[in-house]
Amino acid sequence: MNKKIGRVTTVLAALGMLAISGVAMATNGYFTHGVGTESKGMAGTGIGSNAANGPIVTASNPALSYFADDGWEVGLSFFSPMRSYEASSSLAMGQGGAFTVDEAKIDSSSEWFPIPYVAKNWRLSNGHVIGTAFYGRGGMNTDWNDSGASATSGLCDPTGQGNVVTGPGPFCSGDAGVDLSQAFLIVNYSGGSDRFSWGIGPVLAVQAFEAKGVASYAPFTKTFNDCFFTIPPGTPPNLWPCDPTPTALTDNGHEFSTGVGGVAGIWWALADSVSVGLSYQSKIGMSEFDDYADLFAEQGGFDIPSSLKFGISFAGSNDVRLNLDVEHTRYSEIASVGNPLANLFNCPFAVFAFTQTFGGDFEDCLGGKTGGGFGWEDMTTYKMGIEWTGSDTTTWRFGYSYGEQPIQAADITFNILAPGVMEQHFTIGMTRKRANGGAWSFSLMYAPSNTVNGVNPFDPTQTIDLEMKQFELEISYLF
Repeated sequence: MNKKIGRVTTVLAALGMLAISGVAMATNGYFTHGVGTESKGMAGTGIGSNAANGPIVTASNPALSYFADDGWEVGLSFFSPMRSYEASSSLAMGQGGAFTVDEAKIDSSSEWFPIPYVAKNWRLSNGHVIGTAFYGRGGMNTDWNDSGASATSGLCDPTGQGNVVTGPGPFCSGDAGVDLSQAFLIVNYSGGSDRFSWGIGPVLAVQAFEAKGVASYAPFTKTFNDCFFTIPPGTPPNLWPCDPTPTALTDNGHEFSTGVGGVAGIWWALADSVSVGLSYQSKIGMSEFDDYADLFAEQGGFDIPSSLKFGISFAGSNDVRLNLDVEHTRYSEIASVGNPLANLFNCPFAVFAFTQTFGGDFEDCLGGKTGGGFGWEDMTTYKMGIEWTGSDTTTWRFGYSYGEQPIQAADITFNILAPGVMEQHFTIGMTRKRANGGAWSFSLMYAPSNTVNGVNPFDPTQTIDLEMKQFELEISYLF
């Protein structure tokens, strides 16, 4: 037994390193549509169901650990997000202070990502359960490295003289994109009875982030403005009292941050065939991304938003179960995610560039307390899942979910970096039990193409479309 645990621990460590180095997701905003193969086969439902599932169910509702299998569960998904942006023609073409994303349709590369998870329950002598789960649930990846991508503006002038020139990449700073990975570890304590259960515990989070190709935003950073507007007019550069160049804006490689939050849940059987569940994960305060303190609001702040999930489950005849869930994610409570891009237009450099007057607020610049962000709104997702136990060895699952995507048209340009525009998910899954007590499960998700269109706020004569569609295949084994 000890050798078996040792082997599993080695596998866990390897999967953990893979999870925090290669996760790249974007479904409901930048969170996955569910956690665990069984739940994903039902579009992420199951918060109110006590059906016997694997221990990864603790990541959906900690109270359900009380009913879950005590074995190990290991899963791996193959996730494929296909993203593109399309910029229309422009009448300004960088003139008059405009920043024009040159007319083209560009696809993001890097379309396949492996995402692992692992979970285990330990049932104690008092009947309570310690449940653990390590998984990736949040992330975003874009890689705009197409040679056809370019932008035109005075901000693209490498000499800093403000001449209107064209530079490579969607922000005229070369290949652009972001890579955000989020991995979670839950250690949960649960208990209860066959009519009511509860679960509570800490959740530890690790993030990795990289941004590249956004150097053209330098004049909109707080670092630049704090320095630039203290320099007396006409002072030669060699006599400037400070260096306005932001060093924590872009192309600094991957940086990690960590944080701790809490998660709690309950499950309650209202009747023999009807049960409900409620699960809450707190906002997780993360350490700052110091290498990107000039990009994110609050000097590199990038906390993880809270989420609330409710589900009701109906156990019908013929071994069919219907799950109806709602999930609400508060993206707006994270300044770097929820602050509107329009805040940048109150940054002193922007005020001076457009009005030739001094004004604005340094904190509205990138990196400031109210610095311009992605402008994401809170997201509520409605889910339906069906579970059918066709035989003693086989269970089939089907699901559908819908949630209005969080990106606003006014923030379209900045969201080229993070086009989380998905709204619908269709899923199917199956579990087949083996004679040795183990069980194989799979789930398949398809998210049809969705497009968000908006006017480029830096060039009102141009529109930009963001488009995405997704596939995911996940396989897991319970033993």
